[in-house]
Amino acid sequence: MMQAEARLMLQRREGPRDCGLTDQRATIGEGILITAADADGKFVHTMKVGGIMRILEAIILAPLVCLAADTGRLKTEVEPGRAGVFIDGKYVGPAANFKIARTYEVAPGDHEVRLADPRYQEIVKTVTITAGKKTVLKETMMALPPAKPPFGRLRTENPDHFAAVYVNDRFMGHVDEFSNFAQALLLNPGTYEVKIVPLSGSPVTRSVTIEADKTVLVK
Repeated sequence: MMQAEARLMLQRREGPRDCGLTDQRATIGEGILITAADADGKFVHTMKVGGIMRILEAIILAPLVCLAADTGRLKTEVEPGRAGVFIDGKYVGPAANFKIARTYEVAPGDHEVRLADPRYQEIVKTVTITAGKKTVLKETMMALPPAKPPFGRLRTENPDHFAAVYVNDRFMGHVDEFSNFAQALLLNPGTYEVKIVPLSGSPVTRSVTIEADKTVLVK
């Protein structure tokens, strides 16, 4: 049975360190076991694959493993889960996105994390991210006094269901919170500038007039 051993050193596109694939052994017909670690041995990922196409796929994916070693991960456990998460001023989505399975890749170092929800007091924290490790942010936000009627209703639609919604430059939530007949943002009567900002793509800005007991749709 033909066997092969190889060691691949992959040059990262950014940063001073190399990222290596170590102990790469292939047995034709039985598959291949790949163990990848960064140059400092701080990040290890193992893949067992079989067949030529799977072997090629593993080698192609190896640089992504290297990139993961150069970042840390932020996981948010926040009440309420609808609170918007901003990292260094950039909106990344509602906190519930990262509560169970999803995390956000962040460069190592200190970062400002802001939690915003119009019904609660904002929370701003400095979080230290370590390369190759997960940092968990746990916070419970304090409720503000509820707004008083009369109210009109603002609905929003966008292909990006997690696009941020701003009213007069104040973050109010994400599109999916206000996207159907049963869900809307309650606003006192008046004229407002509404901005929908998707995670990628161009923002949508509209000037709207809210009237009591009526609904306005921005999309």
